[in-house]
Amino acid sequence: QVQLVESGGGLVQAGGSLRLSCAASGRTFSSYTMGWFRQAPGKEREFVAGITSGGGSTSLGDSVKGRFAISRDNAKNTVYLQMNSLNPEDTAVYYCAARRATAAGIRYSRLEYDYWGQGTQVTVSS
Repeated sequence: QVQLVESGGGLVQAGGSLRLSCAASGRTFSSYTMGWFRQAPGKEREFVAGITSGGGSTSLGDSVKGRFAISRDNAKNTVYLQMNSLNPEDTAVYYCAARRATAAGIRYSRLEYDYWGQGTQVTVSS
């Protein structure tokens, strides 16, 4: 089992940047595929970014391509989401998620992730 704690959210002006971190407990972090999701009020939780267990493959949602990047440091049990060129549509609670790595690689549905953090609020003002 793994426990996830997000940090780094906050209030930022449009065009600004933030870096979210997700710290994982346990000694098997490198066995997990990691994802970032977000949920805005009244909307479904949507896939933002994913990264395979070794970090060799990443994927970004269409709405954040070219602006966001995901990375991980398995020695620190941490996954990051670098967010640039933020706009008010990026306002949401951002969640870190984990699933046991399989040959299927990165998954895009929230239903395929087993562990979740508590979320961190990102607010982008216009």
